[in-house]
Amino acid sequence: MLDEILTSEERAVVARAHDFAEQHVAPDAAQWEWDRHYPLETIKAACAVGLNTIELDKAHGGQGLSFSCKLRAFEEIAKADFAFAFALINHHNACARFARDGQPGQVARLLPRMIAGDLIGCAGLSEPGVGSDFGALEMKAERVEGGWKLNGAKAWITNAAVAGLSVGYAQTDRAQGYRGIACFAIEAERSGFQREPPFALHGGHAIGVGGFRLVDYLAPDEAVLQPPGQAFKSALAGINGARAYVAAMCCGMLQASLETAVRYTQQRKTFGQPVLDHQGVRWKLADAATDLEAARLLVYRAARLIDEGGDAVLPAAYAKKFATDMALTRIADCIQAMGANGLLADYPLARHLACAKVAAYTDGSIEMMNERIGAALPRLFGTAG
Repeated sequence: MLDEILTSEERAVVARAHDFAEQHVAPDAAQWEWDRHYPLETIKAACAVGLNTIELDKAHGGQGLSFSCKLRAFEEIAKADFAFAFALINHHNACARFARDGQPGQVARLLPRMIAGDLIGCAGLSEPGVGSDFGALEMKAERVEGGWKLNGAKAWITNAAVAGLSVGYAQTDRAQGYRGIACFAIEAERSGFQREPPFALHGGHAIGVGGFRLVDYLAPDEAVLQPPGQAFKSALAGINGARAYVAAMCCGMLQASLETAVRYTQQRKTFGQPVLDHQGVRWKLADAATDLEAARLLVYRAARLIDEGGDAVLPAAYAKKFATDMALTRIADCIQAMGANGLLADYPLARHLACAKVAAYTDGSIEMMNERIGAALPRLFGTAG
């Protein structure tokens, strides 16, 4: 499996992520959900042990490790809570992208705070009326003296509840379509930034999802991370990775659900025997275990291609489609195996099921994956001529 090709340093990071999740995430994840709480203190604790710098270049104070290492680390964290894992990986990505594309002065001023977890990062893609159709962004960027004036709103943004820096996208020239999109480092502390109340997202309050509005927000020239003509392509370059790690997180949630269901059905007895000994239950959990194995093979293949610089568009789409779809079905099967007790807050399964539904929309819905795969069908399976 994937761990076999990781370096010893990378395997140590994965082990650290596993231990952190067991000690700091699993014990509190249910309470975060009940309290509608964004666990900023635990995000900072994760930053303190380097879980937000796995891919960050060493020149910027990061670890400079592989995408596969990051994916495996966050698969482990998602076993405890997808919502926390998704919030943390989005902060991680914001750190890496800002460090890579930012101007030296701004990076020197803000990145150390991001690495420490004192300044949380987010991506600024989705808008109230624009989701998967990234090329239709409505946030407007107008060239002015000394920079750009930004107006518009973002929605469904992970970490928006607390984020201090957004790697945000805006349209500079609608006539240019996607070629007019530029990327900016948007600071919440600057005038014109208005934070919206966080969304009440069932099963995923720890994601901190919400939005913000920019009203005559002045982004100085140094805040341009990607100019028009480059930003759209750069954003799409990261989407394959996002689809792969979301799929990996689904695998983590199903792994945890299977472990819970198998332990429970070993101990619980009905009609004089353990529930697991009933063929109907045992076979259903066997189906879940088989789908988990298949999903991991798809996910890890995509991860290796991303690290090798190969064409991961279809492999990432296959992984995202299959893993999110099967997680919804198979986590529900694990709950069913436990009967009504599977829904109790004492167990994480209901929370995992809700987050599997969240995963079905993030970074491209199942329907979007079908469109991506469907567009390739004539090339892959069509007749010649």
